Amino acid sequence: MGYMMNNSELIPSQSSNSSSGLNSDKEKHTEHLTINQKEAIGLLQIGTFLEYFDLMLYVHMAVLLNELFFPKTDPHTTALLSAFAFCSTFVLRPFGALIFGYLGDNLGRKSTVILTTMLMAISCITMANLPTYAQIGISAAWMVTICRMVQGVASLGEIVGAEVYLTESLPVPIRYPYVAFIAVASVLGTAMALVIASLFTSFEMSWRMAFWIGSCVAAIGSVARTRLRETPEFADIKMKRQRQKSLETASKKELVQSKKLMQAAVISKDKKSAQKSGLMFFLIQCAWPICFYFAYIYCGNILKSLGYTAEQVIHQNLAVTLIQLLSLTGVAVLSYWVHPLKILKTKLFLFLIFILICPFVLEYANTPLSIFFLQALTVALAPDSAPAIPVFLVHLPVSRRFTYASFTYALSRAFMYIVTSFGLIYLTTWFGHWGLWLVFVPSIIVFLLGVKHFEQLEFQSA
Repeated sequence: MGYMMNNSELIPSQSSNSSSGLNSDKEKHTEHLTINQKEAIGLLQIGTFLEYFDLMLYVHMAVLLNELFFPKTDPHTTALLSAFAFCSTFVLRPFGALIFGYLGDNLGRKSTVILTTMLMAISCITMANLPTYAQIGISAAWMVTICRMVQGVASLGEIVGAEVYLTESLPVPIRYPYVAFIAVASVLGTAMALVIASLFTSFEMSWRMAFWIGSCVAAIGSVARTRLRETPEFADIKMKRQRQKSLETASKKELVQSKKLMQAAVISKDKKSAQKSGLMFFLIQCAWPICFYFAYIYCGNILKSLGYTAEQVIHQNLAVTLIQLLSLTGVAVLSYWVHPLKILKTKLFLFLIFILICPFVLEYANTPLSIFFLQALTVALAPDSAPAIPVFLVHLPVSRRFTYASFTYALSRAFMYIVTSFGLIYLTTWFGHWGLWLVFVPSIIVFLLGVKHFEQLEFQSA
């Protein structure tokens, strides 16, 4: 179901850009992409790659940088400080989502993604010049935390903006793989960050040079984004807003009031529908943060307990990221022929089987290879919103799509990373590896509820 302006910004209708239901796989569009569409796809994928390279550079060098920016204390306090450093990237995202959501829905999709790229460049330049804890004390910890918050907020507007932009610009079914390739680009950026982190730790190069590279990368992305054009759906709704405003100004007061009363019932009904879809979108996005934390942070700590050095952990995480990249690429390509919701349900079933046996394996996992096996299966089977993001987005109103999408994305990351990073410290202390079930199983259940909701909407709009 799509949403178009028709005397109201929230009247559901069928459109050429709307999702066409689970049976739409049989009705493939043969439209060729225009030059502008191809250029937008390339620019957005490159931009997302650059943004996530910058964002994840610190995450995967954290085993080294946390020692430089945070005080050395007892193991428990160190674990809490590391969790705080990790969560700082996501804690302000919901507030940033409201800001960038407003800008994206009122100023435009194009302007918003350019702004977020510029913020990433500024924060990278700042981090490249930050003094360490040994130089200025606890102020270093606060400064690096603020920079991480800025990066987290900027990356939020980037990936959501790119997904909304392509969802509104491309037809079904080609929309599915190309929007999914935005997620692929983010993983590719993560992999490149790991490559740089691995090189710099292996050859004992200055970590500051890594962030200078990130600064240059973000600056290039900002310039490249200026070539984008506004999406047709946003341009159309902006024009209709202006037209409606002119009509209301010119009309008589009684007619305007009557018109508003007629719209109120429709808006109220569709607003409730949009809010429910937004909630279900939030539930779906709560699963991946747990999987990410388990695969890269939790298992990384296990590797260190097995005697791995920081650089060895980074090397193994790079191999895990390559597995994730291959898996996500395969899923993205498959989504052209198989409806994305079917793909999500299949992955969820396989992941449930995996997570039920995971604590048993961890009890006897005493080699880095066994840990790698668990990491690889986690990122390959993890329940994620890709490649079904366009399915979710088209069931949100165009006039508030950027706000709904960015806020649910940000809130899910902030909430789940905080719950997971701090919660697992205590759950695994009390219950051992069995504590993982207490965070994974509920996330699987709510993920399935969300998928069922959008599956029903797809059938209704078919």
